[in-house]
Amino acid sequence: MSKTPKILIYTDGGSRGNPGPAACAAVVQSADDNQTLIEEGKFLGRATNNVAEYEGVLLGMDLARRLGVRQIEIRSDSELLVRQLMGQYRVKNPGLKPLYDRVREGLGDFDAVEVCHVRREQNVEADRLVNETLDAQRKGGSAPPSGRRTPDSGRGGPFRLK
Repeated sequence: MSKTPKILIYTDGGSRGNPGPAACAAVVQSADDNQTLIEEGKFLGRATNNVAEYEGVLLGMDLARRLGVRQIEIRSDSELLVRQLMGQYRVKNPGLKPLYDRVREGLGDFDAVEVCHVRREQNVEADRLVNETLDAQRKGGSAPPSGRRTPDSGRGGPFRLK
């Protein structure tokens, strides 16, 4: 089995109103040089901020699977989400429990997983993408380029998603 590189998955979720129009985002970077490999924003419809945070983790894990990566470090500025995933807080909200279960089950797809809380200032790219996705939806559009971007979009970069 070949060793795959570790990636960093910055995730975020937000709603305008709680609940309200919501979106999530994931920015996947190489752990070696912090180069963004792929990022994606997703409009969720009406949801709470915490639901959007969990959806961001699910989106990031999906991107990692598409890249064939086996070692991930999930970074989120949601202390609640991180503490729940680490088993430090119980998931009391019945609306979050199915999402929590999906994330926990999905983590089993990877050989090595770390979950880390980061300060908001360290999560600006994922936050930016959440807001761009919400702004685009409000204006009647969709998220930027089908919600999916790579740093080399249109220039033949190392990753191509169809």
